Amino acid sequence: MKKQNVRTLSLIVCTFTYLLVGAAVFDALESDSEVETKQKLFQEEILFRDRYNMSAIEFEKLTMIIRRSIPYKAGQQWKFAGAFYFATTVVTVIGYGHSTPKTPGGKIFCMFYALWGIPLCLVMFQSIGERLNTFITFIIKNMKKCVKMKKTEVSQTELILVGGNLCTIVLCAGAAAFSYYEKWPYFNSIYYCFITLTTIGFGDFVALQKNEDLQKKPEYVAFSLIFILFGLTVVSAAMNLLVLRFLTMNTEDERRDELEAEAAARTAVRLDGDVINANSNSNGQVVQRIDEMPKAGEFNDTASVCSCTCYYFLSNGRKHYSVTRSPGKIAHLLPPEQASPGGGKDNVAANDEETESLLAFQYRQKRASI
Repeated sequence: MKKQNVRTLSLIVCTFTYLLVGAAVFDALESDSEVETKQKLFQEEILFRDRYNMSAIEFEKLTMIIRRSIPYKAGQQWKFAGAFYFATTVVTVIGYGHSTPKTPGGKIFCMFYALWGIPLCLVMFQSIGERLNTFITFIIKNMKKCVKMKKTEVSQTELILVGGNLCTIVLCAGAAAFSYYEKWPYFNSIYYCFITLTTIGFGDFVALQKNEDLQKKPEYVAFSLIFILFGLTVVSAAMNLLVLRFLTMNTEDERRDELEAEAAARTAVRLDGDVINANSNSNGQVVQRIDEMPKAGEFNDTASVCSCTCYYFLSNGRKHYSVTRSPGKIAHLLPPEQASPGGGKDNVAANDEETESLLAFQYRQKRASI
């Protein structure tokens, strides 16, 4: 099984395990509080209805009126400032839900607007994130040069660490600003910033939704929009590094598999003249064809593997050949008269059977070494 398949299966198992663990933890943390809050609200509802002698239907209408009037307490949501804020939450897929289109025309336009705006926004954040990573790489490399480090190359791990720290700085600074403007506890501000920059957008905490801040505090509106856009850019840069790291791992595995396949195809070869063809057994060893072995009386003039290795061939005329060195020549087959002063008579084979056996054995060794 390929490593990519194993990794994919592992990711699926880890994701579902993560979901199960998260569900169990949320159940343990929120279930009891939900029951207590529900009982408390029902008791307050009963007291309120008894005090003002209201029926259940009248109380339900009052609840709906209060719920629908909440967005209008921030001022006019669909003037330019509010509409720009809403459009930002649409194309960035945050979707607080604090205000929604009410007219059929507004709903239709919102769908087409999101259809083209979301991909455009994602590509923009991705592109800016890549430029930001390039800028961070440039800064880190120059800092290494300033401190005279031998290795100035910037690794992906270093970029991820710097990107993570930058995300933390943006998150903490934004939380401090929203805690000042909205009068939220700092923990709730951190929670709001995290939910916003991760584009979850629950809508339980939404900025610019009280005291007509959309019309009366333009500097706060500008800060909120800049925080959302810049914060999403920084988060996109960090996420781009993480995604790139996983893609690099998959590419490396695919390349390794290709190299292993090519190596396996080359483990067995056979010589057919000057052409090399794959021909191996199950163990990857070279298969020597019997019909390719030289017959008695024939000499196959093939290049030797090592110039210092001697091969002795004997023809029907009992002429002795050896592989040797000669001035100005490299590993040529020379007759014994040229190979040695003594004419090579001491190395002549005793009989034809021994010569043929030696010939076949040395030829197999030679072919196997090739």
